[in-house]
Amino acid sequence: MLTCTRRLEWDAMHRVPRHESKCAAWHGHRYAAEITCSAESLDDRGRVIDFGVIKQLVGGWIDAHWDHTAILMTGDPDPAAPVIAAANAAHGRPVYWMTGHPTAENIVAELGRVATELLAPHGVDVTSIRLWETPNGSAEWIKG
Repeated sequence: MLTCTRRLEWDAMHRVPRHESKCAAWHGHRYAAEITCSAESLDDRGRVIDFGVIKQLVGGWIDAHWDHTAILMTGDPDPAAPVIAAANAAHGRPVYWMTGHPTAENIVAELGRVATELLAPHGVDVTSIRLWETPNGSAEWIKG
């Protein structure tokens, strides 16, 4: 099997409600995702997919929904959550609300779902995504 991997990076804030330590507080990360794709056959130029298509489709989605905003849990009990949401919306960067805690594991699972939908029409399988939340901490989604 041949694969290709495209790295995408963005900045976002979050917090993890009920976290045992400092991640319960509002903070930001420079996220990086390594998206690995495969296809049944290579295209007429010998590629799984052009790296630029991954950047345009998945990177464009990230830019629209996650970059320079907050990734928050729906129902976050912190009274600052709706204030942050309103402030971000006023600046054209609506908060991205997740059904679960915005952990690296849940964020990479959401990205796996989105990337799969966006790239499937191009005949590409997203086989795995590694999401780096910090330079030494990551979570991985593997197509099941």
